[in-house]
Amino acid sequence: MAKNILVAGASQLQLKQLMAELTGDWQIQQIDNIEKIADYINTEDFEPEVIIYFDIGKVIASTFWVKLIQSLPPIEWVWVLTGKNPTGFKDIEPWLFDSVNWPVDDDKLKRLISKAARSTQIKRRLEYYSQVDFNRFNIDSYTGKSPAVVQLKKMLQELSGVPFTSLTITGETGTGKGLTAGIIHHTGQRKGAPFIELNCAALPKDLLESQLFGHEAGAFTGASTRLKGLFEQADGGTLFLDEIGDMDIELQAKLLKAIEEQKIRRLGSEKVISVDVQIIAATGIDLQQAVVEGNFRDDLFHRLSTFSIELPPLRDRKEDLYELAPKIIAEYNVKANKNVNFISDEIWQQLLGYDWPGNVRELRNVLERCVLFSKDKELPGEWLQLKERIAATINESSLVRASDYVSFPLDGSVGLADLEKFIIEEVLDKTGFNVSEAARLLKTTRQTLRYRIKKYAISRH
Repeated sequence: MAKNILVAGASQLQLKQLMAELTGDWQIQQIDNIEKIADYINTEDFEPEVIIYFDIGKVIASTFWVKLIQSLPPIEWVWVLTGKNPTGFKDIEPWLFDSVNWPVDDDKLKRLISKAARSTQIKRRLEYYSQVDFNRFNIDSYTGKSPAVVQLKKMLQELSGVPFTSLTITGETGTGKGLTAGIIHHTGQRKGAPFIELNCAALPKDLLESQLFGHEAGAFTGASTRLKGLFEQADGGTLFLDEIGDMDIELQAKLLKAIEEQKIRRLGSEKVISVDVQIIAATGIDLQQAVVEGNFRDDLFHRLSTFSIELPPLRDRKEDLYELAPKIIAEYNVKANKNVNFISDEIWQQLLGYDWPGNVRELRNVLERCVLFSKDKELPGEWLQLKERIAATINESSLVRASDYVSFPLDGSVGLADLEKFIIEEVLDKTGFNVSEAARLLKTTRQTLRYRIKKYAISRH
């Protein structure tokens, strides 16, 4: 793909020499009137990666140049000095990619222009991805106009102007904790800096520690190379720790120290590395209860809860379905090349009558299926399958509890998932929602039980 160069201020001899050297992948256009550069770029079908300006000593205020460079899209400037440095050049120089004296070695000039073109391309990619992130993570990305969402957006707006070191997001599974974390980062004071995500429930303790703090080669079996941890990768930006409640309590102590001191040490190293990291932690469990149960450190809980945001479940803001459903359908229309644009009253009744235990994530899954199997412009009700979901909910009369025993009919009215959910609820009720004790009685791990609690959207009554 050809790279474009705009040359300004060059004599015919200089332009001829330049064009002789930059052949092949380069397209060169010239402009004589310096003051028309912005108009030329905005009106002509020519977007240069590099502007080469031959300074012939014409006196133009440095403020003009700075304003011009700032007004253009990402384009690197190479300043060719044909005499003494012009007046005010020191004010202009910080805005340039580089400057050279004429005449200049041909190979040096080609290397310089190639580097400048690559720099422009990188800047444009960053600008594009920043814009994509803004579109994805602006405050209105959290869709809804219910009182709960209006209050949430107000809080997010206030947070965008506040520097903080740690923050906690709580909410049921599928309520948008990851989206909220992204909004906080990309609208806040650290936007443009790294946004690093880690699911604490997805990794065992030792691997999680290595991912967070990094390790040196040979620090443990299998550590063949040095690894820069996520704290280092997020330096200057945000580290989003999802499912923080599942982190091993011993590792919690190291996390607390890293947050408070803003210093970490790779596994197998004595070197202390300073970092500047903003922490956003998310959880679907009650951290205060986890503290009472001894599964979460009290000091870490208070450190993370400098600011705390609780996301509302979809069942408490069903009026937002009128915005959420069309938005999600439009998204899947694009992905599946469909054109669904009509939702019947009967389907609206089903959508509004269902409690959405999986929240927006469940809504997305249901609507994706409907769009994929649609035949025309109407959302197909047969693929909602909400009635089946409601019917599958445990009927209390089908399961009979007697003391510490449960009986159930083998007539097909109770499914395996129904039974599993019922048993977990009964044991949690018996233990006062003590997850550790419930896991012991059920002969499973706390992590496995927490996964099923989230899976079935079981909450304390």
